Amino acid sequence: MAAGHSSNARGAVLALAAYGVFATHDVFVKALGAHYAPFQIIFFSVLFSFPLVTFMLMRDPTSGNLRPRHPWWTALRTLAGVVTGVTAFYAFSVLPLAQVYAILFAAPLLITVLAIPILGERVGAWRSGAVIVGLFGVLVVLRPGATDLSLGHLAALAAAVCGALGSVVVRKIGRDERDAVLLLYPMVANFVLMSFLLPFVYEPMPFAHVGMLGIIAALGFAGGLLVIGAYRAGDAAIVAPMQYSQIIWAAAYGMLLFSEQPDAMTVLGALIIIGSGVFIVMRESRGASSTSPVLQSRLRPETATGPRFTQLRGLPGRAHAPLAKDGASR
Repeated sequence: MAAGHSSNARGAVLALAAYGVFATHDVFVKALGAHYAPFQIIFFSVLFSFPLVTFMLMRDPTSGNLRPRHPWWTALRTLAGVVTGVTAFYAFSVLPLAQVYAILFAAPLLITVLAIPILGERVGAWRSGAVIVGLFGVLVVLRPGATDLSLGHLAALAAAVCGALGSVVVRKIGRDERDAVLLLYPMVANFVLMSFLLPFVYEPMPFAHVGMLGIIAALGFAGGLLVIGAYRAGDAAIVAPMQYSQIIWAAAYGMLLFSEQPDAMTVLGALIIIGSGVFIVMRESRGASSTSPVLQSRLRPETATGPRFTQLRGLPGRAHAPLAKDGASR
């Protein structure tokens, strides 16, 4: 029993560190977003991530080719990843950090909804109620009619929806597809599409900003490693809610670096969304779900800009243990 508590504590600490790293990653995105279009930031982020991905794939012992077994699902996930990256990067560049996170935290609620048609998940009254309450929390954050909804708000919502869609698709095809396919297709699509758009938005970059792009790639890689370690060490039901610690990082970074002060309605809406998300995680961990879509999503929207391999299923270092712990095989 004591060993289990110690392992869960280690998992929670690693998860807290991971989401702190991811929050720092998003701070660099926001800082660069004040000077450059999202297309330019994404292009160079992907470019600097390719060496890290190559190193990872050199260690992948799986044999086979890079043709997807589920081409249409792979295409849908690739599209979702590209849209998530562009919309999330744009939202971070124009909205307060805490507000973006509050909206992105709706992703677990959307995963629960999308799992019904895609995974055949059955959602009972309790989880359905949690989804409704959580989506009400999104309305509290957005306050339609009371405040002007900007393109940034719509971008954050699109990132939450597409991030949830990508997570559910991975959950559906992840056991059949090679991790190299799941990892490379979104990145290559981003690289190709952004290279076409780059000439229209390119701004010369000083060396310091180029270095920041390298830091973005490194932080995405490091955060992914920490999340894998967290899920390897602790139960998914303990680790998953740690993502909500990002709201604390967002508030702190926002105040210290960007003179942002979260307003009361954003805080209230975030608390409602977080409460609903935690409730869904707890319900899934107690066997209320046959597919555990939220527990298995790792709850970090994939932006397809780097080796965000926290959702993948077979690369070296993947966390196998939580699959048995959180009831995914039920």
